[in-house]
Amino acid sequence: MKISRRTVVLGGAVAAGAAAFGIKPRDQGGAHNDYFRGLGKALQDAGLVRPVLVLDYARLLHNAEQVRKKLVEGPERLPARLVVKSLPAPAFMDLLMQVLQTQRLMVFNMPMLDQVLKLYPDADILFGKPMPVAAVRQWLYTEANRDKLPQVQWLVDSPGRLLEYAGLAGSLRKTLRISLEIDVGLHRGGFATPEEVKTALEAAKAQTMLEVSGLMGYEAHVGKLPTVFNMQEKAWDSCQKMYKDCVQVLRESGLSPEKMTLNSGGSLTYARHGVSTAANDISLGSAFVMPSDFDKPSLQDHQAACFIATPLLKKVNPALMPGLEWSDGLRRWWDPNAGRGYFIHGGHWLADPVSPPGLALSGIYGQSSNQELYLGSSSVSLLPDDFVFFRPRQSEAVFLQFGDIAVYNAEKGVIEANWPVFPVSA
Repeated sequence: MKISRRTVVLGGAVAAGAAAFGIKPRDQGGAHNDYFRGLGKALQDAGLVRPVLVLDYARLLHNAEQVRKKLVEGPERLPARLVVKSLPAPAFMDLLMQVLQTQRLMVFNMPMLDQVLKLYPDADILFGKPMPVAAVRQWLYTEANRDKLPQVQWLVDSPGRLLEYAGLAGSLRKTLRISLEIDVGLHRGGFATPEEVKTALEAAKAQTMLEVSGLMGYEAHVGKLPTVFNMQEKAWDSCQKMYKDCVQVLRESGLSPEKMTLNSGGSLTYARHGVSTAANDISLGSAFVMPSDFDKPSLQDHQAACFIATPLLKKVNPALMPGLEWSDGLRRWWDPNAGRGYFIHGGHWLADPVSPPGLALSGIYGQSSNQELYLGSSSVSLLPDDFVFFRPRQSEAVFLQFGDIAVYNAEKGVIEANWPVFPVSA
């Protein structure tokens, strides 16, 4: 598109008028606060001059204490099941299994199943999503893995998958423990009515090598719904009704639900379960580290415990728009937060800048995994080699991108440990 100088002049007049009415953006820039200054110094002292995932140990313990009080020691006194994909480092398991007195883990792929069984041979493992039967067959190729079958509950979400697992169990002459996924309102698959659960139970009974070990109903949607018109309360009540109805189906089928795994939960709803629930086994993971996607009212007592730190490589002043340098002064006048450019080491993460304030991704350059450009004003206090801090939106996958996790002791102002993560897996 051809842009004339007359168009730019007219645009400038419009911008001046808009500025008079207070529409012109204000300078949002600033410097690191005391917390991030201390964290930056600790990283420099530790020689971590690269993109790194940082864990605040005290905040992690604070969050674990919230879970212990509200869930494990709450009115229902429910056990916690740790979601490995959201806490993908053995040290997470070591610490939280001890704090919460649990051996229950949830995994989502075969490589992590291998890892946790090697590390925790007595763990009780529940799959959080259904695995293709071919993947399960491959995993069961060795006798050592077949010996571990009593510890694993495989998730079954449909009549077809149930029959596939039955066929595998029969061919191996090994009992497979299956948990039935029920749709409590998330609508991500699973058995959608108590009648469908009843039919699945009847089909499972006809298969001598299948053992129904419980139910799994996940309600991640509840904590993300608007609070207006009691939408969250209504969704929660609907989830609980579906779960209770399915538990009754178990009972009517001659099973003992109190002896089975009735799994539910999620980080956003664990506290609700701690007060009253149809479940007896609650999964959660992100609540311990608090990526930004979990900044919801139900977790207001939790603290952000994970950050990405990366060095600033280049600071450019002014930040020029490639190909339109002659008109760039107007853009920078209009928005002081676009005045300077800050190229970081790496980028393109599922994360957002949090310190120093006033940085925003360049819409012209877009995202880059090499040298991502952020724009800011002259008030942004950054020099090359200083750290820029980001808040991950999620922990799963993101935590596996940086190698060892740097564990920060804020009280002492030091990086006191490096936690190896699990091998990368999808």
